[in-house]
Amino acid sequence: MKIVVGSLNPTKMDSVKQVFTEEEVVGMEVESKVAAQPFSDEETLEGAINRARECASMKKGSIGIGLEGGVMEIEDDLYLCNWGALVDQKENVFTASGARIKLPDEIKAELEKGKELGEVMDDYANKHEVSKNEGAIGVFTNNLIQREEMFRHVVRLLKGQWLFHQSQE
Repeated sequence: MKIVVGSLNPTKMDSVKQVFTEEEVVGMEVESKVAAQPFSDEETLEGAINRARECASMKKGSIGIGLEGGVMEIEDDLYLCNWGALVDQKENVFTASGARIKLPDEIKAELEKGKELGEVMDDYANKHEVSKNEGAIGVFTNNLIQREEMFRHVVRLLKGQWLFHQSQE
């Protein structure tokens, strides 16, 4: 079976490969059909589902996986959020969310100006391509949790739901 990931981002690809170890995992760039910087759980989830559906429809007989990072607000605080979706060969959709941490106010201020988190994090951490490496979660947890690990947890939740569903058929 082929697993098609709706991204070529190495952290997303690696997270899927770590969970689907027996399957062929390939990536492809697909549109999330949401804002480049999603600003709610709903929008971030929608982006993940759109990516997964697009992948599943392009490669018949394969499973599509979409992973989307975004931010969401609780009261006046902005939190990092991540969502994943798995669409199987029968078009069943499984979704899961990952860890959340409050983002510093200076990050929130930059995002509210319309910048993307990846760009803001590169400037903040004085690094290049933070989103393809440790991610904001890595920066703000002093690398105790990195982006790939966080997405891997989401992918494990997706695979577990899918396996449970298969066992009930």
